[in-house]
Amino acid sequence: MIFPVRTTVGQEQMVVDILGAKIRKEDLNIYSIAVIPGLKGYILIEADNEITVRRGITDTPHVRGSGIVKGAVNIEELSGMLEAKPLMKTLEEGQKVEIISGPFKGEKAKIIRVNAQKEEVTVELLEAAVKIPVTIKAENIKIFN
Repeated sequence: MIFPVRTTVGQEQMVVDILGAKIRKEDLNIYSIAVIPGLKGYILIEADNEITVRRGITDTPHVRGSGIVKGAVNIEELSGMLEAKPLMKTLEEGQKVEIISGPFKGEKAKIIRVNAQKEEVTVELLEAAVKIPVTIKAENIKIFN
């Protein structure tokens, strides 16, 4: 079974390292621990049951709150996060995006052109008084509905 565990954002790898040492020392039945790049503030722990995970995360630095979120999850629920999809193949003209870095960080925009070779998109800011096209790297946007 797979259990999501809440951690301090940015400290996911440290929690994994601490848990790895704890698992070896206490001989816990934890089979794997994963840090998913797009899932900030959480790690995934595969173990035989929730009690084993709770024993492992007890008194572990950077584990937030009670640790386990919602109990066990199915691998089908996580498949979207685990599959690597090329970003440029998912972008289309007309999609609404949020700019996540740079001078327009936090602005909502609409894609008007995709340049796959350069991995850039040209967007129009939705809330701007004058619609001026802005070209930015595709890694600086996040798709939203």
